[in-house]
Amino acid sequence: MKNCPCGSGRPYADCCEPYITGKAKAPTAEALMRSRYSAYAEHAIDYIINTCVHKGKDDIDYESTRNWSERSTWLGLKIISCEKGGPADTEGTVEFEATYESKGLKDVHHERAQFKKQNANGEWLYDEGSVVPRTVVRTGPKTGRNDPCPCGSGKKYKHCHGK
Repeated sequence: MKNCPCGSGRPYADCCEPYITGKAKAPTAEALMRSRYSAYAEHAIDYIINTCVHKGKDDIDYESTRNWSERSTWLGLKIISCEKGGPADTEGTVEFEATYESKGLKDVHHERAQFKKQNANGEWLYDEGSVVPRTVVRTGPKTGRNDPCPCGSGKKYKHCHGK
């Protein structure tokens, strides 16, 4: 039996699959976040779109989202924190990191996602998110102004790309 892509350690059939197939509704904001990650890994784009608040659905490019989902290898989900978002709440925030590889490059999408519960049917929906900026750390030595430009032009860095 296949483990759930969300990293819960549970079988997919007992974890996110019931939410993605519509057999059950996610009871918490975190459960919805996990199932949305699993939907990307399983290429269930309709679920991703249908679990957005109405205003957000119009902003999603179905084909681009599907292509990104299918061309990426989904490597893992890490839940960093949850604020509210429980069964009795009407809104919640989940901070997470989704790791994936695309076109030979490994990347981490770090986001603080806002969720709202629809009052009519008690369904959790993704409202909006903000990407958490990360610091890029140089792994090699810094190119000096008078060093040869790394582009291979033969010019000094300050006269080429160091302008």
